[in-house]
Amino acid sequence: MTSSSAPGGETRLALAAGISCYFSWGLIPVLFQHIGRLGAGPWEILAHRIAWGLPTAVVLVLLGGQTRAAREVLRQPRTLGWLALSALTIAVNWVVFIWAVNSGRVLETSLGYYILPLLNMAAGALLFRERIDRIGRIAIGFAAAGVALQTLALGHLPVVSLALALSFGAYGVIRKRVAAEAQTGFLFESAFLLLPSVAFIGWMGLHGHSQFGQSLPLSGWLIACGPLTAIPLFWFAWAARRLPLSAMGFLQFIAPTLTFGLGVAQGEPFTALRAASFVLIWAGVAVFAYGVWRASRLAQAATASVLEAAE
Repeated sequence: MTSSSAPGGETRLALAAGISCYFSWGLIPVLFQHIGRLGAGPWEILAHRIAWGLPTAVVLVLLGGQTRAAREVLRQPRTLGWLALSALTIAVNWVVFIWAVNSGRVLETSLGYYILPLLNMAAGALLFRERIDRIGRIAIGFAAAGVALQTLALGHLPVVSLALALSFGAYGVIRKRVAAEAQTGFLFESAFLLLPSVAFIGWMGLHGHSQFGQSLPLSGWLIACGPLTAIPLFWFAWAARRLPLSAMGFLQFIAPTLTFGLGVAQGEPFTALRAASFVLIWAGVAVFAYGVWRASRLAQAATASVLEAAE
């Protein structure tokens, strides 16, 4: 492998980290489905995902040299309050996702994460007064039409898709307000959720409902949920600091594309109307991706002009 000290080496490693992150998120439904078939329910999977995620978060904070930053967060009650709220939103997102992929709704999860960047754009305009240009409005319009058509195809609102997009969108908005790195933030989010998770695991054990310990494979996979949650987050944080926004904008569609393929391969109902709704969503995604690429090119051109004028 090319050393990261070589020209472009770090960029290539960051690209590999970003791709690995989104591939992990796109394929994780297979893990949750496997654990579900072994007997664990969504709430038990969630509880172990949190409980075993905390030790991994501690290791990542130590590896990232963020112990000082973690101590600073402990002295900031406001930051801790925001992280407690972000912990709640990500827990909602996780349990909805786990339940959905184990209930034959993988395509709905895919739709939710296709909608997410467009929802983030709208949230940026409403909450942070970020400007939406004509390209952005067209992208959001396609997405809204796709959701409307999906509603007709399903016979009801795509509640799973909207719940995933809204919960993760809310998580992103909250984390935008928090002055904490991804690893440090995840450490405190896991810590806030640890007590109820351990209490739930203990309650299940006392009442004979726990699947943990019933078989070595199941117990091993439940433990693996922790690092398999935390490590992709570390890859994401590392890549996001080193890749242009345009690159990350394109990479984020790897995960829902993989889950879409998974849902179709598993034989979920895919009518012509539902296909048309995805076509509209993909059109919105394509317009969004073009807008990100165009903005990046304009920013590069502006920087080059400033440098030329300074010479």
